[in-house]
Amino acid sequence: MAIKFQYNKTSLNNLGKQLKMRQNALPTLQNKESALRLEVRKAKEQSDKLVADLEAALQRYDYLAALWNEFDPSLIAVTDVALVTVKVAGVKTPDLKDIHYEIRPFNAFVKPAWFADGVAILKELTRLGIMSEVYQEKSRILEFQRKKTTQKVNLYEKVQIPGYKEAIRKIKRYMEDEENLSKASSKIVKGRHAAEEEEEQV
Repeated sequence: MAIKFQYNKTSLNNLGKQLKMRQNALPTLQNKESALRLEVRKAKEQSDKLVADLEAALQRYDYLAALWNEFDPSLIAVTDVALVTVKVAGVKTPDLKDIHYEIRPFNAFVKPAWFADGVAILKELTRLGIMSEVYQEKSRILEFQRKKTTQKVNLYEKVQIPGYKEAIRKIKRYMEDEENLSKASSKIVKGRHAAEEEEEQV
């Protein structure tokens, strides 16, 4: 990225301000990046754990597989999933607040005794599945923000800060050269005046 500048004091001051702003912002961005990296890992681990819990629960209830044919799946339905927004390392992410179910009444005298347990089992399985989805989404959002933050850190660290330093160095060198030239030319002019005065006196 080419930094536009002019060889004058105003441009030098502006570049100095831009450089200072980026140097001050860089540690904050680096901290945010490492915090996001940690939170992404935690969200992924939690999501993986919930998936494993769900698989373990399915295996645990595998012995009921034959009975599920008798179960009426319309007895229970998820009507709403209540999510809240939680800030994690300055990033808004979803968090599960509650799952609302609609459980249709059934006659316990007519239906098998285990139907009540079947409803409880389905509640547990859906809760694990939904929580896993929420953590996957949280992980995706955090990873996206981490990538953006990493790009900004790299932009500041590898491109902009060195670019501003180089531009400032060029302006300073140019201004020093200008000053040296004007000093040298004033010496030459003084020398000529002195020589002319000597000739006049002679």
